[in-house]
Amino acid sequence: MPEIEPYPLIFDPILMPKVWGGRRLQRYAKPMPPIASIGESWEIADLEVTSASGGGGGAARSVVSNGSMAGDSLHEVIEQWGTLLLGERLLRSERIKQEQGMPAFPLLIKYLDAREHLSVQVHPSIEYADEHAEAHLKTESWYIVEAEGDSVIYKGLREGVTPLDLKSAIESGTVPSVLRAVPAVVGECHTLPSGTVHALGAGVLVAEVQTPSDTTFRLYDWTNEYDRPERELHIAQALECADFGPPIRAGTLSPDTDRGVVAETEFYRIIEARLTGAKEPVNIHDAPVVAMCISGDGHALIEDPDGRFDTVALSRGQTALIPAALSGYSTVRGDKGDMVLLLSEPLPG
Repeated sequence: MPEIEPYPLIFDPILMPKVWGGRRLQRYAKPMPPIASIGESWEIADLEVTSASGGGGGAARSVVSNGSMAGDSLHEVIEQWGTLLLGERLLRSERIKQEQGMPAFPLLIKYLDAREHLSVQVHPSIEYADEHAEAHLKTESWYIVEAEGDSVIYKGLREGVTPLDLKSAIESGTVPSVLRAVPAVVGECHTLPSGTVHALGAGVLVAEVQTPSDTTFRLYDWTNEYDRPERELHIAQALECADFGPPIRAGTLSPDTDRGVVAETEFYRIIEARLTGAKEPVNIHDAPVVAMCISGDGHALIEDPDGRFDTVALSRGQTALIPAALSGYSTVRGDKGDMVLLLSEPLPG
């Protein structure tokens, strides 16, 4: 068997038409079909089952588009590369879901383009998930890439709102009145743990990093505002899972730094790096790292023990997965001018 030589992986995006989607992802190197409103571009996915088709959908697994593994799925790469891709600590973690005897990649990476408001929803609380085997926690972070005019995101419930208030708002169709509307500011990163009532607002485009769960309880769907067909609401589950405390404050880089952590949860860490070719490159930890190029152009540079470099080009909208076997001596350099990267590292727990 030939020796495995891991390298930075690029994947074909999985595009999801959505009633609330738009056309802006075309500016981020996505192969947009004519006319269709695309709401999501799944950059890295390794899900055996999805709810994309209304529940019980098929697998969604990213396919490699570069190098010797081109045409293979991420799951097949994990099967062949194992520790070289995930690293020892992550591979041994009890958190990593096993599918068909192999671990699944523990993050789901997306772009979301909201031409209209997304449904107001909540994901299972810890207590709910403990009591329902089919329900899975879902923590997600939204890094705001674009925001039109006075666009907002809905993040948590207004101070003083009680479970009775929320139930009444659901029944009367006035849920927006009890939500916290937060201005959408480019460069801010909003983390939404399971239990947070939330909705992405119209006019906002985000890069999303999340745990790979599809368990969602919908409590408002803007049917009157957008003349949408009615979909099922999950009122009892939403009321049981909703968190009535204040949401987590947005993470953002301070004006006097060019890199730093903008989100840290028990599941993942996100670093934002603003690079220029002349600046020192970003050194990446000994773990698999997802590099999303938010703007600009550059390269992921891989230096092997003999001092030789391999490179993978990154331009706006492209995402690369740098295997754990390389990340200890990898750098990401904005060698074509200014470049903004999000570097997401799954944590073993």
